[in-house]
Amino acid sequence: MKITLTRENLLSVLQTVGGVVEKRQTMPILGNVLFQVSENTLTVTASDLEIETRAKTELESSEASQFATTLPAIKLINIVRSLPNGLTITLDFDESRCTLLAGRSRFKLSTLPADDFPIMDLTQSDLSFALSQHQLKQLILHSGFAMASQDVRFYLNGMLFDINNSTLRVVATDGHRLSTCSTQLAMEGLPSTQAILPRKGVLELQKLMSDDETLIEFSLAKNYLTVQLEDTVFTCKLVDGRFPDYLRVIPTENDQLIQTDKELLRSLLQRASILSNDKFKGIRLKLSQNLLTVNASNSEQDESHEDMAIDYNGTEMEIGFNVNYIIDVLNSINDDCVTLILKDANSSCLIETQTDACHCQHVIMPMRL
Repeated sequence: MKITLTRENLLSVLQTVGGVVEKRQTMPILGNVLFQVSENTLTVTASDLEIETRAKTELESSEASQFATTLPAIKLINIVRSLPNGLTITLDFDESRCTLLAGRSRFKLSTLPADDFPIMDLTQSDLSFALSQHQLKQLILHSGFAMASQDVRFYLNGMLFDINNSTLRVVATDGHRLSTCSTQLAMEGLPSTQAILPRKGVLELQKLMSDDETLIEFSLAKNYLTVQLEDTVFTCKLVDGRFPDYLRVIPTENDQLIQTDKELLRSLLQRASILSNDKFKGIRLKLSQNLLTVNASNSEQDESHEDMAIDYNGTEMEIGFNVNYIIDVLNSINDDCVTLILKDANSSCLIETQTDACHCQHVIMPMRL
């Protein structure tokens, strides 16, 4: 059985699904991608049993109307990526082998039966709504950096999707900082629903999103989430856990405002981070009338001291923070100016931002230095 398609079309679908494939899988079949031919369309699927991504592309020709097999994912991606643009690729399948022909190149790859490939059941859905790719990408981009990584509290190693009426809010926290962004949906009357998407799922979903306003279908079932684009379907199992009450963490009584140029502050903090403690990355901020002083030091007795003019008329205070947490927030902000809202030296810092797609709140807890 033979199929032919352009190198660009094949590479596009392989790159779309390739990030899901685990290099160290426990089942050999998970190192393969599923090829399904239906009429003149090729669907390529990758799975790690937790995440599944399907991508479609048009074929130039096919000898069979229905056909399915699996091919080794990493080897195939590397081969197709190394071929020059503009080639037509022919895949010739027999019982347990596939011959790939492109120009003067010929490659033979072993296949595994399609029946052994695990497929998720996508027929059930408890809640569905539409939003733009731009909206979803902005939500993840402005909060995803606060997700925990390999935390024993497994429910923190991911992102909460909180739906209520016409509002979609995402929340990420590692226990030391919290970022949450919300956006308005076109559909109203949605029931209150919460779902935790694991960290790998969030990162793979972000890769699929573009900055255009194309609508996507967002669906939740009891134990998985599905996002459907025009030619791609992303499905991920949800984390079975209870996310902490994030609303209690967001300060409501902070009244000390620091306003300053975002780029100047980010540059200052990046310089301070060079001599901060390698493990805790702590810096000390000293606030006085229209002046910010940033101090950093480490166990090798290196020190950093720098002043910066700011717009501040509050009380004098000294407060410590993990410098990387502030820099992460500044990196996500598009505005030229930034406002940090404090209460006292023992309370969290709040940074609020507004984009065309979402409203964001970032909470950074203080450090004792």
